[in-house]
Amino acid sequence: MVTDDALAVSLQRVGPRLRQLRLERDATLADLSAETGISVSTLSRLESGGRKPTLELLLALAKAHRVSLDDLVDAPETGDPRVRSRPVQRHGMTFLPLTRRPGGLQAYKQVLPPRPDAVPDPRTHEGYEWLYVLSGRLRLVLGTRDLLLKPGEVVEFDTRTPHWLSNPGPDPAEALAVYGPQGERMHVRS
Repeated sequence: MVTDDALAVSLQRVGPRLRQLRLERDATLADLSAETGISVSTLSRLESGGRKPTLELLLALAKAHRVSLDDLVDAPETGDPRVRSRPVQRHGMTFLPLTRRPGGLQAYKQVLPPRPDAVPDPRTHEGYEWLYVLSGRLRLVLGTRDLLLKPGEVVEFDTRTPHWLSNPGPDPAEALAVYGPQGERMHVRS
């Protein structure tokens, strides 16, 4: 039986989840509005929590984001603690989510194809990143530093520092990445 408190918490999570899905697709509110027929204003209020979602709106958004309704509202599977990853493609990389709650720290397995001729284009954004190289090699341009990371190496940095990541090849590279909001860092104890 779903309690009123559990329902309220689920509804509070819908807005951040909608925003996350839209940003993963590199779509604007206007793009999503054109695809769903839902006004930009309504989409904005849904993402900010200013409007409660209706089933009609959620069904249209689930279709546009190509996810099930359960995934859209981040409904937990009952009795099964396993995270069912669905790969996401962004910037030529594959991200496999390892956590399922929006907000807070987010963990991903990243798979980067070889791009030996990639030209660095450092960017910044709010947040903090921790990265552990599982296999292959990764090139990280971080501020004025140009680093070549090998399996077993770890970096952590404030993402307000201009940064860029690529795989110089020759094989695909895999890494575990943890992203957090500004001020949240990994706490590693030995």
